[in-house]
Amino acid sequence: MRTVSRNLDGHRPRKTLGQHFLHDPGVLARIVAAIAPQPDDRMVEIGPGLGALTRPLLARLAHLHVVELDRELAARWRAEAAAGLRITLHEADALGFDFGSLGPDLRVVGNLPYNISSPLLFHLAEYAVHIRDMHFMLQKEVVERMAAAPATPAYGRLSVMLQSRFRVQKLFNVPPGAFTPPPKVDSAVVRMQPLPGAAIPYRDAQRFAELVARAFGQRRKTLRNTLKGLVDEASFQALGIDPARRGESLSVAEFAALANHTGQEPGNRATDAPSRKSPPG
Repeated sequence: MRTVSRNLDGHRPRKTLGQHFLHDPGVLARIVAAIAPQPDDRMVEIGPGLGALTRPLLARLAHLHVVELDRELAARWRAEAAAGLRITLHEADALGFDFGSLGPDLRVVGNLPYNISSPLLFHLAEYAVHIRDMHFMLQKEVVERMAAAPATPAYGRLSVMLQSRFRVQKLFNVPPGAFTPPPKVDSAVVRMQPLPGAAIPYRDAQRFAELVARAFGQRRKTLRNTLKGLVDEASFQALGIDPARRGESLSVAEFAALANHTGQEPGNRATDAPSRKSPPG
């Protein structure tokens, strides 16, 4: 397995792009094992960088799509593709990339820039119907928030919004020394699997997102205060939810029940993805 050398083959990491290149062969082996790529998988890697993960994946795949924003790195991959490497390069910002254009049953992987992780996750959620699973390296704190249970310190808007669309599983931690340059925080690998349409708990995505945002907008206030104008006392009573509770104590199912009970628009809009215009905190 080829890994990134510590001198980065002459490439200077760009702070503006949040570049930290994974070089630890043991960590790379664990990531590839978790992904378990099969030859015919339709897979895309976000930010292939210098190829530490790309090449082990290509050892098992017939073909790989890569999305790279850095012009210097994109030029390297373009040259390798021209020389016969089995990749399709998409020189683009992943935040604006149309992942649906790659086809159905897509597997998405990557060491994501930590400075855009939340908006990127929500952009990807817009393509959930096209995706089989996603495996990402992220800041450990973010992964813990993604997978957090109700009434725990890490549980918040990000937890609820992602868990309403995905099965989220933290796999393992990765120390700063596994990267060049080392980040100032610990990292973790997460697996995300889209829920089938029938399992998505809300009917109106916009209503659900608004309710969750309001509930966590002022975490120390009760639901009676944060949801005033959205949920009345009768609705709380009908659902058996105490309005004196705080948002951090509600499960995803309880948030969905509130949204479904109080929603104004009929019909099922569960296939709509939450907007990424206001990424969760």
